[in-house]
Amino acid sequence: MGSSQSKDKMHCTRYLNGKGPPALTEIQSNGTNNNKKGTLIMQGNQPEGQMTWTLERRSLPGHSDCDTIQIAFHFEAGIQSDRHPHPGHRYKGLDSVAYLPNNNTGVKILRLLEVAFQHKMMFAVVADGRGEYCVTPADIPLKPMDRGPESLGYPDPNYLKTVTKVLKQKGIK
Repeated sequence: MGSSQSKDKMHCTRYLNGKGPPALTEIQSNGTNNNKKGTLIMQGNQPEGQMTWTLERRSLPGHSDCDTIQIAFHFEAGIQSDRHPHPGHRYKGLDSVAYLPNNNTGVKILRLLEVAFQHKMMFAVVADGRGEYCVTPADIPLKPMDRGPESLGYPDPNYLKTVTKVLKQKGIK
């Protein structure tokens, strides 16, 4: 199934014109909800921001068999809206970076994180210890490069399962 044979070689016909799937670098997020029909995803209160990703030619601790997906998040400072704790008050922006292994599971999680970001579920405006409002990660775990499991970084053999479970609990599958 999915292939045809000639005398000389086997041709894959699973994809259009026998070409394989597009490389990750060629895929553009189309903003569609890849969830099953009937699944409702709640809208969070994350401020407007940007999520971009790039591929790095290095491996993460614990994932030496593949390259790395670097995810960058950027939020400008702004004024809280009616969706935030103190409408009309200022909040500080944020620049943050997280990483995933560039393997099948990592790419799937990247797509799920894109959906969570589009639904404004990944970050929130909260008061810090001094009572100043700022953008901070919400309850979807993100991983820095290599600070070790005790500092919430890689290596962490359970992270990919944990983040998938958290996203699923939020209706993102």
